[in-house]
Amino acid sequence: MDVQERFDLVKRNTAETITDGELRDLLQRKKAPRAYIGFAVTGKIHIGYYIPVMKIADFLQAGFHFIVLLADIHAHLDDRKTPFELLDHRVKYYQEAVTAMLKSLRVDTANLKFVKGSDFQLTKEYTMDMYRLAALNTFERCRRAASEVVRFGEHPKLSGFMYPILQALDEQYLDVDVQYGGIDQRKILAFARENLPGLGYRARVEVMTPMLPGLTGAKMSASAKESKIDIAEDRDAVKGKVMSAYCPPAEIKDNGVLAFLKYVVMVYKADRDEPFLVARPAKFGGDAAYRKYEDIEGDYLSGKLHPQDLKLALAEELNALLEPVRKHFKGKENVVKKAFPESG
Repeated sequence: MDVQERFDLVKRNTAETITDGELRDLLQRKKAPRAYIGFAVTGKIHIGYYIPVMKIADFLQAGFHFIVLLADIHAHLDDRKTPFELLDHRVKYYQEAVTAMLKSLRVDTANLKFVKGSDFQLTKEYTMDMYRLAALNTFERCRRAASEVVRFGEHPKLSGFMYPILQALDEQYLDVDVQYGGIDQRKILAFARENLPGLGYRARVEVMTPMLPGLTGAKMSASAKESKIDIAEDRDAVKGKVMSAYCPPAEIKDNGVLAFLKYVVMVYKADRDEPFLVARPAKFGGDAAYRKYEDIEGDYLSGKLHPQDLKLALAEELNALLEPVRKHFKGKENVVKKAFPESG
């Protein structure tokens, strides 16, 4: 795979890269660059995580060594979304969940590793750099950086202001060339680029992908049960949620069904040279096979493809994708129960 092919693979389905030129230069200089994504171990993992997991697969295929940071300290800093006594349990759950999703996509994970945040974020050197970076920044600058990610509330806690400082330092202490995250993290990633040189460290390339709309039309969120599908839900629950999803005829905006097809299903199908099949009675046009998302969108906008048929096809595809995940968690129910005791 040449530089252009690797570049295109990292760039596909992204919202922004800071910067394209630096990414291309990195790929020209290094055959095996290092990248990472940080997952704060808070709520249960839902199907929206397939966007970052598929991008992890792209990085690996492009020759990167990739780190999944299981950010336990971050999970507590963000308004105590995860209590201290649950941190280790949620780290274990997140590792199992991400591993299961990568398996469901049949990803070669030889160059992937998991790192727990507290394993390096409590060292003397890291702590000193945290103080140094805190001395260079104001409350307002930290709040602005974290505003799309951290839950501040009416009376914000000091911990939320520390969040972007730690995330910036993670780039240096994980020794990576690229940080990858959702577009909601753009301000934090820009904060890292602006601040690391102040400590004598280099700025990294930042890659961002879009956020997946939820089933109700808003952002898919672990805290809004009606907007998401957990990765271990049973077949009937998955089908029921897809069939009740927000998917108005001939409308694309905030349509979570179309978004999941665009960023997950059709990418997965294209990589395997498989069509996306929509089964329909002959009187409604008969079965249809799609190889490009643009064709699905075109038929949907013109009215040739009915929301009900599209939902049924997506439910079948999603259940097939999640079946290996369900199997992975069979016999590991205690991992989930310990991580989320409040859910029973």
